[in-house]
Amino acid sequence: MQKTTKRIAVMGGTFNPIHYAHLISAEQVRTGLDYDKILFIPSARPPHKVADADIIEPEHRYQMVLLAIAENPHFEVSRIELERAGPSYTIETLKDLKKLYGGTTELAWIIGADSLIEYKVWRDFDEVLARCVMIATTRPNYDLNRVPLEIRKRVTTFPVTGVDISATAIRERVRKGLSIQYLVPERVQSYIRRYRLYQ
Repeated sequence: MQKTTKRIAVMGGTFNPIHYAHLISAEQVRTGLDYDKILFIPSARPPHKVADADIIEPEHRYQMVLLAIAENPHFEVSRIELERAGPSYTIETLKDLKKLYGGTTELAWIIGADSLIEYKVWRDFDEVLARCVMIATTRPNYDLNRVPLEIRKRVTTFPVTGVDISATAIRERVRKGLSIQYLVPERVQSYIRRYRLYQ
């Protein structure tokens, strides 16, 4: 039977920079949980990282996502948070996406399971859970039991291939002049070199 409801899973984040662990998680969620597409949404002004001087300009991060997903027809990137003033709150993005895609579209939000522990700092976390399915992807060396049971029961945990890559480590390697080959797509690596990012 043909699906009549569009199902979109959102992967939000700073993507500073986007790397292969993001892409692997997104593709495995899409195929494993049968989503029509993955919508990547770079955060313009993440409220919990507002003082982080290590976050480069949103436009650079958007362009790197665009380059990273170019070869996957099921991946898209949105400027929705880049074009909205103020902090990039998930609840506001979900409201905007509902207006954009219509009330019948099923929305999911993908986060790393380690981010679940930060649920107390999310604005309107209960409303976020009411508006979308929260998919927590497993992370290497992270014990989900650190997350309160009442939160774990309200999200969908999904195991993905354990690739222990972090944007923090990538930025540090760039600063030290070390190779980031095979940590990020070649186009992203070229973009970082061209604009001398993270140096």
